[in-house]
Amino acid sequence: PALNRLYRWLVFDHPLLVLLAAATLCAGFGYYTQYFRLDASADSLLLENDPDLEFSREVNRRYGTRESVIVAYTPQGELFTPAELRNLVALRDDLLAVDRVETVDSILNVPVFGDTPLTGISEDYDTVLDMAFRPALQQALSAAREELVASPVFRNAVISPDGQTAGLLVNFAIDRTARDLLQRRGDLRRLEASGEINQAQAAELKEVEAEYAEYSVVAADRQHRIIGQIREVLNRYKDGATIYLGGAPMIADDLVTFVQADLSNFSIAVLVLIIVALGIIFRRIRFVAMPLICCAAAGVIMVGVLGLMDWRVTVVSSNFISLLLIITISLTVHLMVRYRELRATRTHTDNRRQLRHAVFSMFRPCLYTALTTAVAFGSLVVSGILPIITFGWMMMMGVAVALATAFTLFPAVMSLLPRDTRKVSRNLRLNLTGALARFTDTLKGYVIVLYVLVAAVSIVGLTKLRVENSFIDYFRQSTEIYQGMTLLDEKLGGTLSFDVIIDLPEEEAGGFDDGFDDGFDDGFDDGFDDGFGDFDDDGFGDFDDGGAGDDDAYWFNPVKMDLIESIHDYLAADPYTGKVLSFGSIIKLAEELNDNEPIDALLWGLLYNRIPDNLKQSVLLPFVSIADNQVRFNVRVIESADDLNRNQLLQRIEAGLEDEFGFSDEQVSLTGILVMYNNVLQSLFQSQILTLGVVMFAIMLMFLFLFRSLSIAVLCIIPNMIAAAFVLGVMGWLNIPLDIMTITIAAISVGIGVDNTIHYMHRFRREFARIGNYRETMFYCHNSIGRAMYFTSMTIVAGFSILALSNFIPTVVFGLLTSLAMLVALVGSLTLLPQLLMTFKPLGGEHSPDTQPPAQ
Repeated sequence: PALNRLYRWLVFDHPLLVLLAAATLCAGFGYYTQYFRLDASADSLLLENDPDLEFSREVNRRYGTRESVIVAYTPQGELFTPAELRNLVALRDDLLAVDRVETVDSILNVPVFGDTPLTGISEDYDTVLDMAFRPALQQALSAAREELVASPVFRNAVISPDGQTAGLLVNFAIDRTARDLLQRRGDLRRLEASGEINQAQAAELKEVEAEYAEYSVVAADRQHRIIGQIREVLNRYKDGATIYLGGAPMIADDLVTFVQADLSNFSIAVLVLIIVALGIIFRRIRFVAMPLICCAAAGVIMVGVLGLMDWRVTVVSSNFISLLLIITISLTVHLMVRYRELRATRTHTDNRRQLRHAVFSMFRPCLYTALTTAVAFGSLVVSGILPIITFGWMMMMGVAVALATAFTLFPAVMSLLPRDTRKVSRNLRLNLTGALARFTDTLKGYVIVLYVLVAAVSIVGLTKLRVENSFIDYFRQSTEIYQGMTLLDEKLGGTLSFDVIIDLPEEEAGGFDDGFDDGFDDGFDDGFDDGFGDFDDDGFGDFDDGGAGDDDAYWFNPVKMDLIESIHDYLAADPYTGKVLSFGSIIKLAEELNDNEPIDALLWGLLYNRIPDNLKQSVLLPFVSIADNQVRFNVRVIESADDLNRNQLLQRIEAGLEDEFGFSDEQVSLTGILVMYNNVLQSLFQSQILTLGVVMFAIMLMFLFLFRSLSIAVLCIIPNMIAAAFVLGVMGWLNIPLDIMTITIAAISVGIGVDNTIHYMHRFRREFARIGNYRETMFYCHNSIGRAMYFTSMTIVAGFSILALSNFIPTVVFGLLTSLAMLVALVGSLTLLPQLLMTFKPLGGEHSPDTQPPAQ
């Protein structure tokens, strides 16, 4: 009662005070909107505390991998001509001038051996760059082209199989600040997990986490700027060549760019369509402006809160503003419809009393719809996937803000406006809610049969639901990023990759050959392999340096080299793998230069000792760790393959290596961004079942608390279960994969469906006590609360249908599935729910009404 009196005093007696407080809050939180950020880092797409993440960072440190992008350059003329090679040199030099670009590896700096025998290899060798600028060597360009195209090292790496596309590997400088912070944070987190952390270390952990969070913003802005500068450079050369950019950093940057573009491009379009829909429905400026005022206030406050708390929005949670818009509009429209309904039926009542009655009569159902919606989104917290957990917390906060905004701003503003003297009609043009009532009344029990069939079809669709997805599927085929990833798959062996780490048997180590492979690779590559390994880093930013010792030659022997080469061949033979980079390709090239004769221990030792140590270190690090008796194979994946199943590919390779070569499970490890993203995808089925189970159970409890009846709670939950199953079933039938973004659709469907169910059931129970007849109560509710449900759904569908025009497929899917969820929830609440009530009569037997309003 005290809160009730305070609310009345503030909102109805002192509305200006409420508006002043709202303006102050919006101004205060509006200041922090400048700190609102999108985050598309690798961490934002991974499982929280995934052990594979730490292992991947350890691998990156051990093998010296780092961030890089690849440029696919296809000139209009022949690539291996002095003129085109000069253009390539100019492009390389411009790329090297970009901030933090350390090296650019391409056909210009890789060795061309010609007829040089293996024993004649030294630090002095010819390159394509030498041939382009030395007239005496230009006639050898054609032979150099044939050699590079046939090379087991360079084919599909820096040169396409047709010799027309060159790949430039743009390697970034090591971010040692990020590396050191991540290393220290990982060490302290391990101490915390083991319970061995002391107070000083716990304080240091908080400081390191805060420092890394702050530094990651700087690093992300810098990376976005660097990618933009690289694109500016490439644009200057597109008149004479077809150029595409690829690589994990570019994809991450483009994800943010597409999301930001959709937010800016479609926000106005969605707003315009919502205004048009509200205008058509209500035909009054005040009733168009009120939802927009509430949405604006709720949006500014929430964005400010996220900026203040440094909660960064990921690709997963980028639609939270749209959902906040849905919830706020829904609450405001319900208040407006109830107010207009009272104006139409109680013409002699004072305007302030009508407004007060409308607000208080809708508070309880709106409160429970907000709570159940919050529970639906709160179920995402148990998913175990960090960005989805964050999204759940964001939406729970958003629901609270939307409820507070609607129930303060709406009555406060309406209290200050002059009384609307326009007559409100009780009839609705295109009375679809009345049509649904007549449909339900005509079919009677067949409505339940119809929904049983819908449920059966939905369940079949659920069995077809898959979790496999590729980054390339996020973009339309007409976009540059899609075309670029496709070209890189076809011409340069793929864009994204994973690592296979093999711990060799102990009996294979020591006492053998010289290790020439290591030195040989350095000598002909000029550090290329190192750069190529950098390209495969996937963006985790942990690095290390190291080198080979004087006794490392004993690690190499022909048996071990044969094993490495066989593993390389096995990985390359899979139809869904592209280029495989490993020490095995170096062994193959060495054998070719040795006239395809095996290399014995004596020759390995001789060559190893002749190659400079600095070159050994630059080529050894990407693929071999002698100290750990371990080798690394970097495997690119053909992302554009239609029937690619990433999980099956990874399982097949790991199991195949163990079966084919007799390795134990501990000796074979797969890592990299694709492995960790696959971990996320594979957890989605379990996460989806868990979240749906949690939300259904929680909503059942809330229904019991709200309606004090088990039978009503069961009847109310049925339409929501069918709605969620229907939307997921449609995804299965249409082959829309369940991924880190679409997993939220089920929660959205349940949240929206529960709102309609509570509003309808709350009104039905109240009116049934007055009317006494289930059928007549259904018609009355359809033409009262049903209209508010209809107005809300149609407004949202009209606004969000525009998202189908986006070039970012997740935005398209979100817009269409959200609109579908709105429609399914509306139809289910206005057909199945009333028929269940009329069939099972949970409110008791019918009785004579106190008053009998018109049924239709």
